[in-house]
Amino acid sequence: MKKTGLIALLLCTLFACRNKNVPDVSGIKVELTVLRFDKDFFALDTNQLIPSLQKLGQQYPYFLTDYFQHILGLPPFSDSSSEAPQLLKQFVRDYQPIREAANKTFANTSKIEEQVARGLQFTKYYFPGYKTPARLIFYIGPMDAYYQASLGGYADVITEAGMAVGLQLHLGKDYSLYNSQMGQSLYPTYISRRFTPEYIPVNCMKNIIDDLYPEKIGSKTLVEQMVEKGKRLYILDKLMPETPDTLKIGYTDKQLKGCFSNEGRIWNFFLVNSLLLNNDPDLLKNYMGDAPSTQELGEGSPGYIGLFTGWQIVKKYMDKHEDLTLPELLKVPPMKLFEESKYKPK
Repeated sequence: MKKTGLIALLLCTLFACRNKNVPDVSGIKVELTVLRFDKDFFALDTNQLIPSLQKLGQQYPYFLTDYFQHILGLPPFSDSSSEAPQLLKQFVRDYQPIREAANKTFANTSKIEEQVARGLQFTKYYFPGYKTPARLIFYIGPMDAYYQASLGGYADVITEAGMAVGLQLHLGKDYSLYNSQMGQSLYPTYISRRFTPEYIPVNCMKNIIDDLYPEKIGSKTLVEQMVEKGKRLYILDKLMPETPDTLKIGYTDKQLKGCFSNEGRIWNFFLVNSLLLNNDPDLLKNYMGDAPSTQELGEGSPGYIGLFTGWQIVKKYMDKHEDLTLPELLKVPPMKLFEESKYKPK
């Protein structure tokens, strides 16, 4: 266990001075306790399981229940049933290769900690009333522990205990298990290529945004959904101003450059096909969901194309409303924002 306080100052000095639009947050105090639950969990003595679990529970009273019930999906432990202990022992046994890979890949997490702490500094700057999580908890969960969030799917979540990071889905795009038949059946390459350590800080900040602004898509039209997603990506820009846009939206460099080169063509496709006011969920998922490509736009186009477009709409709007705060931006009705943005890419 260790604490990271007022870190990432070198990053601030290196980058903030280059961009006058990046506020100086070096004076904002962030105390982030970093916990390697993954190491403590796999140190359990499975021959003395109950006493070992009791000791682990004393170390992590705020996380253990979430981990057992919501991440591992175990039934309740009880004296009358041996099912939960046996399942737990099997998980520890089966996931030893994952443990070894995580120990190697994450022998040093200082860079990740710095980036998360810096993101929390920006969070406090833009949303001073928000209570930022005080813990960053690394864990190893099942390979299929993949949760859908507003801006993607990942194994990283916010719990009452803090920000929980599932290392099993951050072992690097070339990790052998991801490229196995079983791995590909769960996560095709277009998804597993994002299973790298670099995405951990981004996913943490995306979860912060969801905590600040829970998603309420309902029966919104395509353009409204675009704008709502675009707001979140715009806020991510502000919370992570030094992070590449490719990591924020999950595109390759080629995909992102292609989107900007064809921005007018993409927009014209939505207009010509009268899609903006459509709210058919089956249709909209083609443009708002993850996929190897957007079929209607060609094989080289990425998925999440509606997120990209909404991001550009919100940027256009904010160029005209520079004095608007981020909390105020979140309150702007999506149709009002779209209409006032005058978004017409060439």
